Amino acid sequence: MNVDVGQPIAAEPAPERNPDGRAIGDVMLAVENVSLAFGGVKAISDVSFDIRKGEVRAIIGPNGAGKTSMLNVINGFYHPQGGTITFKGTRRHDMRPYIAASQGISRTFQNLALFKGMSTLDNIMAGRALKMRRGLMWQALRWGPALNEEIRNREAVEKIIDFLEIQHIRKAPVGKLPYGLQKRVELGRALAMEPDLLLLDEPMAGMNLEEKKDMSRYILTVNDLLGTTIALIEHDMGVVMDISDRVVVLEYGRKIADGTPDEVQRDQRVIDAYLGISH
Repeated sequence: MNVDVGQPIAAEPAPERNPDGRAIGDVMLAVENVSLAFGGVKAISDVSFDIRKGEVRAIIGPNGAGKTSMLNVINGFYHPQGGTITFKGTRRHDMRPYIAASQGISRTFQNLALFKGMSTLDNIMAGRALKMRRGLMWQALRWGPALNEEIRNREAVEKIIDFLEIQHIRKAPVGKLPYGLQKRVELGRALAMEPDLLLLDEPMAGMNLEEKKDMSRYILTVNDLLGTTIALIEHDMGVVMDISDRVVVLEYGRKIADGTPDEVQRDQRVIDAYLGISH
């Protein structure tokens, strides 16, 4: 093979990086012209945006803007009347929850969706369901390969419990825990699925300042060390501006802005619709 040494060899382009040095990759999920209505009420109207691998992507807007509906469309709880969702190169008119989970999308909910009578450990173990390969009969017997599988999954759960600093409540029924700790358990269950894309619906809701600092730290650590892509809905603008790489803003189901936190903060449409800062 002849090589022309006179021509420089083009180097691969370096990945885009955030100000703190984290690499941002290609588009992982694309929302294209999605519209969703309930009867005559339009929840989402022709919205498009993308989420890139490795970033923290915020979705903000006033109450009733369609933020939670958008997360429900992304992971298949709602099926839009128009538009498409593309995840890891596969394009669909709508997603299905089991497909989303099996392909690496997990989420937390605006209203806690925990098993209140079960312990912290068992709630997080529930997030390992898709990792359990043995059938129900083997799992019921808890013998041989099924027992070994359960041990491996419990070890993974214990690491999550250590990471979230909730060892002291590992055996406590979650229904008796303070709200802030329940939110942390729900995050643990979502992490137990080992997601590529983690959807967080108001992860700081109902928390005091110290709890918000802790949750922000966990989110950034998951994003930085595990490389998990994160999309979150959050009303605390201080948190959004501190931890997000890009922000998309919805109002009455329509996208009114999309950009970096600095760009969004200066957008007059966002100021008028949501931030409430005078001209």
